[in-house]
Amino acid sequence: MTTLTTNPVAPLLERLFDEASKVQISAIPAVAELSKDERDRLMHSKTEYINLYHRLKDVPLPVSRQTGELLYMLARSCNARNVIEFGTSFGISTLYLASALRDNGGGHLITSEFEPSKVERARGHLEEGGLLDLVDIRAGDALETLATDLPDQIDLLLLDGAKALYPEILGLVRSRLRPGALIIADNADMNPNYVAMVRSPASGFMSLPFAEDVELSVHIGAAVSE
Repeated sequence: MTTLTTNPVAPLLERLFDEASKVQISAIPAVAELSKDERDRLMHSKTEYINLYHRLKDVPLPVSRQTGELLYMLARSCNARNVIEFGTSFGISTLYLASALRDNGGGHLITSEFEPSKVERARGHLEEGGLLDLVDIRAGDALETLATDLPDQIDLLLLDGAKALYPEILGLVRSRLRPGALIIADNADMNPNYVAMVRSPASGFMSLPFAEDVELSVHIGAAVSE
């Protein structure tokens, strides 16, 4: 029996995934008015991503069930105590990670979300799941919220916010990643530059794809200077 598979977390996740499955992004007026090319441009912009994600403020944007279970398993297997998450959304991935911390005996999860309405939804879900005491939700741009006041040693990093910023967020926390720390990048296929970076032999990471859209990396040391 685990926190993940018992009350109150298990039925909460079932409800949240069910609610998410009923949301059609193309039916959101603020998104529907954008052409596909414009959505793609905003998705890959390092300066205008806030425009797109504000339009998606009522959309859950969850990890898949499989990815959520992977997060839980990885956090348990490395006995994670300090976890950083980029992109909270409604808090589904946060529930998986916080459940692992609970079952590891405790810990600290810092997660960042710039959309205020999503921060409040995620906080409510974590409180409902009995996990809020393990989580510090930081509201604002992660380039600022994750730039200071981090634990000395980070065991696991989840990248699941604006895809264009994956290299920058990794750069912010890299010096605090312990040897063997895990980095999970959801939808990594949307940022080929990030994938190329962590797969480079000189990067200080070992990295490989998990399923079609998740990149799983292990921090093995300092990057090799060219």
